[in-house]
Amino acid sequence: MSLLIAEYQTQRASLIGNDRSLRRENLTAGLRSDKEFEADRIIRKIRALEAETIWKEEHPSIPHPFPGMEFLTGRSIIVKTQLFEILSKMPKGALLHAHLDATVNAEFLLQLALKYPAMHVRIQQPLSPTNLSTNLPEFKCLPQDQFTDQGSLTDALYTLGSWVSLHDARESFAPELGGKEGFDRWVIGSMTINPSEAYGTHNTITKIWQKFASTFVTSTGLIRVAPIWEEYIREFFLTSIADGISYIEVRINFLYKFMYGADGRENVTHREWLVAVEKVMTEVKAELAQQGRAGEFVGVKVIYSTIRFITPEELKWYLEDCIALKKEFPHLIAGFDLVGDENVYKPLIYYAEALLRFRERVEKEGLDIPFIFHAGETLGDGTEADENLYDAILLGTKRIGHGEKGIARLTSSMPMHPLPAVLNNGVPVVLCSDDPSVFGNMGLTFDYYQVLAASEITGLSTLGALARDSLEFSTLNGDDKRAALTEFERRWNEFIEYVVVEYGK
Repeated sequence: MSLLIAEYQTQRASLIGNDRSLRRENLTAGLRSDKEFEADRIIRKIRALEAETIWKEEHPSIPHPFPGMEFLTGRSIIVKTQLFEILSKMPKGALLHAHLDATVNAEFLLQLALKYPAMHVRIQQPLSPTNLSTNLPEFKCLPQDQFTDQGSLTDALYTLGSWVSLHDARESFAPELGGKEGFDRWVIGSMTINPSEAYGTHNTITKIWQKFASTFVTSTGLIRVAPIWEEYIREFFLTSIADGISYIEVRINFLYKFMYGADGRENVTHREWLVAVEKVMTEVKAELAQQGRAGEFVGVKVIYSTIRFITPEELKWYLEDCIALKKEFPHLIAGFDLVGDENVYKPLIYYAEALLRFRERVEKEGLDIPFIFHAGETLGDGTEADENLYDAILLGTKRIGHGEKGIARLTSSMPMHPLPAVLNNGVPVVLCSDDPSVFGNMGLTFDYYQVLAASEITGLSTLGALARDSLEFSTLNGDDKRAALTEFERRWNEFIEYVVVEYGK
């Protein structure tokens, strides 16, 4: 090698090293064990092998597969990989950005609702094979004195807009629409987004947001029922724990001021919503402790949320409600947020005065209710939605939703995502699932997989750093945070041992 090229190579290595030197995993580089380095080597070897085999095989329904491709298309390949199987065992720290009404498998939610005779369904247009995907069902829990004698949604005698028992509607669903299985597909499809919708019929920001919002219109009627709510929360906690998540900060939409009780009456207050969250959390913790698994679940906090189409005057009521709940449940309320399509609904500046007064009030009363705002979930540059980022910072947001996420909905694939540049500049990043039930990716394994599979640089230590940061930048207090991080390190070392023993042969 000539002196000239040797000098160039030195400069090149220095430039690359400097660019990557700020990555978060370098903060703990000196603490990594020999086993972690070995596990990292094993993971990289598996990733390289699968990139050259599984991802280059012929897949009839996937024309051009590649690691990190759009999730909904690539999912069927991802679940077959060894890398995915390994990451499903990985401890993932905290889930800091998820909306409760989109965290449980849609099929599970439907089966749960079918257990309750008070659940009813209706449609506003006749159903046909051509409009199943757009003729969405509405659900409601009715008191017994409002039950109807309507027995089918698809019978010629059905009166449009009339409520039908959910159980009867499923049992009597027309054979030409698929019978009971067709009913299930129709309801589940109304609560989820499939590849043909995401990349075909709804492949613009406006259209995909419309489809996305419609899934909540359907699911809300099933979830906002007290006995279902409690079982739904339990399923969310248990599936998260099973995926290696030990702590959760979940957004609950408090827009509706009441939930339906078991009697079909809309009379269950926000306070009772939180009582149910605490009850289920306590029960799950006790169950895990009995199994000798107490450290696997630190607990749950709630980010109080409402939707950004309300007026500033209406917002004041929700801010007062948030303060009242924080006073009664100081250990549960983690912060406040405004959610919804930033491109369509009101920007943060619209609510600035009410939010500033809230901040003053919170400080005066000695409460800890940080803003944890949605901001930046847009492709605009200089639009009102884009400028939400400035207002979120000025208002003192603790984290930025969609700035805190590694997998954002507004990118077509991981190679198109700015995550590598963000990591290289030392910016803390937390991987979150946001609305997993809408896309069929419960837990966080898919998110971690996409980040790992799409990069030649990212390795196991990067994933460990992301998981640690999820706990570090949570709203856990000092002692609880230290305990959670200590337990994470124990589980991380167990995971490293598992990788080396099972895959290092």
